[in-house]
This record gives sequence, structure tokens and C-alpha cells, in this order.
Amino acid sequence: MKNKSMKKFYLILSALFAITSFYAQEQKATDIDKLIMRQALAYGDNTIATNSIYSIIAKEGVNSTYKDSLAYIYFGARKYSSCYLVSSDILSRDGNKQDILEMQAISLESIGAIDKAAQVYAKLTGKSNNNFHAYKLANLYYSLKKNKEALMAIKKAEELKDSGEMKVTYAINKTHNQQVALAAGIANLKGLIEFDMKDNAAAKLSFEKALSLQPDFVLAKENLQAIIDGKTAEEK
Repeated sequence: MKNKSMKKFYLILSALFAITSFYAQEQKATDIDKLIMRQALAYGDNTIATNSIYSIIAKEGVNSTYKDSLAYIYFGARKYSSCYLVSSDILSRDGNKQDILEMQAISLESIGAIDKAAQVYAKLTGKSNNNFHAYKLANLYYSLKKNKEALMAIKKAEELKDSGEMKVTYAINKTHNQQVALAAGIANLKGLIEFDMKDNAAAKLSFEKALSLQPDFVLAKENLQAIIDGKTAEEK
């Protein structure tokens, strides 16, 4: 009886050693993948870094936090379709990651899925209360000709706190861009939406506000002049 108990004990002990050895090997293999990933990123080799991350994810399982890293790599490389797919996988498990939501929204906009991008920006704005996100949402609604939704979004952007640090870029011609303060961009977009809704008086006030915030804002000047001349205002 004693021999049987001892035999059972040694069998269990052997199994535990085998499991411990297995996990140690897996951990060591993951550590090597992580080291390769860090070196590849340091040397600017995104292909090797991506391959290493896939290896880490395969070993860590579906909840691996390295999916976030993969999304960032795809986003940085402008591989927006892949970034969208990875982001969707991450958000299916944790929908509160604002950085991943933002990458998903930008990816959708970049591949031309404007309506879906607007849906994601709507979620993001609700979570972040960030005036830039609300501005982006309004801009997408405006491009979709959803003026009522655009006006609600741009009013929210106007109400939210502005840090004064964010800039938005406009093409003023084929070869030159202009960076303007976000608050001025919000006022200009609000004017465009109001103009599209045939509220010229409100549009004029919004363009004037944009210029009061940034007097050298080329497009706001052109849009205000268009209102005065009875022409068409444009968002370029």
C-alpha cells in the first residue's frame, strides 16, 4: 500500500515538473520574441517586429496585450485595413480603450468608410469629451451631408474645453497648407454647416469668429467673403 502511494506521489511530482518545465520554456520563448521585437523596432524593421508580435500573441492567447502593439505598428505604417481589423478584435474584448478607438476611427476614414468612421468617432467623443474628436465627428457628418447631426457635433466641440495646443491643417491651394488653431477650425466648420443649412446670418458670425481667433485664416477669409458676395463657401 505504501509503495502504491509513493508511486502515485512520484507520478504527480513528475507531472508537475513537466508542466513547470513546459511553462518555463514557453516563457523563455516569449522573452526571446520580445527581445527580437524591441531590437527590430529600434532598427526600424517593422516586418520583423510584426512577425515577433504575432509569435507572442500565438503563445499568449487571444487576450494578449501585444495586440495593442500590433495595432500601433500597422497604424504607424499606414496599413489602415490591418489596423482596423486588429483594433476591432481588441475592442470586442475591451471597448473602453480610447487610443484604440481613435486608431480605428482614423483607419476607417483613411480607407473611405466614412459612415463607419463617424459611428466610431461618435463613440469616442462620448467617452473622451475631447473637442478635437467632436470636430472630427462634425466634419465627417458634414461630408456625409448629415447637416443636423453635424451641427449638433460642432456645437458640442464649441462647448468643450480647448487646450489651445491643437492645430488643424487646411489645404489653401495645390502646393500650400495652413495650420490653424482648432478653435478657429471649429468656428469655420460651424459656419460651413450653417451656410449649407441656408442660415447665412449665423454662418457669417461663425466665419467672423474664426477670424477673430486667427486673423490670418485664409479659408475663413474666403468663406466670409463668399457670404458677403453671395457665393459658395468651401471647406478645403
